[in-house]
Amino acid sequence: MTPKSPGVWLGGAAVGISLIALVAALSGGTDSTPAAAPSGTAAAPEPISTAAPLATGPVGTGGGTTQAGANCPAATVTDAAGLTAALAAAKPGTVISLADGVYEGRFVASTPGTADAPIMLCGGAGAILDGGGVKKGYGLHLDGASHWQVRGFTVRNAQKGVMADGVSGTTIAGLTVEKVGDEAVHLRKFSSDNVIEGNTIRETGQRKNNFGEGVYIGTAESNWCDVTDCAPDASDRNVVRNNTITAVTAENIDIKEGTTGGTVTGNTFDGNAFSGNFADSWVDVKGNGWTISGNTGTNSKLDGFQTHSVVDGWGKGNVFSRNVANVNGPGYGFNLTPVEDNRVACDNEVAGAAQGISNTPCS
Repeated sequence: MTPKSPGVWLGGAAVGISLIALVAALSGGTDSTPAAAPSGTAAAPEPISTAAPLATGPVGTGGGTTQAGANCPAATVTDAAGLTAALAAAKPGTVISLADGVYEGRFVASTPGTADAPIMLCGGAGAILDGGGVKKGYGLHLDGASHWQVRGFTVRNAQKGVMADGVSGTTIAGLTVEKVGDEAVHLRKFSSDNVIEGNTIRETGQRKNNFGEGVYIGTAESNWCDVTDCAPDASDRNVVRNNTITAVTAENIDIKEGTTGGTVTGNTFDGNAFSGNFADSWVDVKGNGWTISGNTGTNSKLDGFQTHSVVDGWGKGNVFSRNVANVNGPGYGFNLTPVEDNRVACDNEVAGAAQGISNTPCS
């Protein structure tokens, strides 16, 4: 039987069991509004107009901004025009270093680096990419910009913060992404083997609260024909680790149907600002084979962590271990709907969940 009292460790005889799961990830997107969504399923956002890889590295300890700053040389760019020109001229091995200041505009990187010679775009938190308003545009668009290192600066005041389309081997680390109209960081359009690490994400959903996710992986099935030629958005094996995601109006992390084998680990969530119609958990997994481990969440409108099967064959084989869920809400720590072959390990800690630890026994 599933324990019902909050503040207990998932456990019993099975306490101490470690689950190690490496699995495959697909991603779905956020670019048009679906007619309706089932309970617990985030609607897809509306379309807008837009003007060295770490995927196999060790899990860090946070503090991505420090890492980014340490790797960033003296400034090579001091204004928006210079940044636009530098992005257009970038080639493998280029380093673009931002001086502190406000860079007004919506910026696009479209030249790929290589695994041996990534392109770096870096700066301190005082280097601010300002998109000029939360109603349209991407603050930074990585459009086919594989093997980039994007580190340390601030992105704000755009409809979407950082959008990555068709990228692989790219790292987004130590950024502050804040005050955006919809989601803060989005990997889509077959973006695989990337790392989102050590970022501070906050104050999303300022245009429409339903679309204010912190990190969004993939594309909603309702948008596959717009984004991926009607195919599932296989944005796979992405790593989301050691980020702090607060003051978001939708899920802290939304993992869409069509994605496989990713990892969400070491992140800190707060759901106090949830206000979107479907924002009722920190992490909602609709993909397959994801590992969700070592995260800490506080405050949710309903549950801590959820799975959903939005499309047949998806929302399966996900594993939750070593998470701390201080739900302070009316639901479960872990609500798997349906349970399928998703698993909740017995080493998770849950407090303040009115319905108990999980809707399925730990294993």
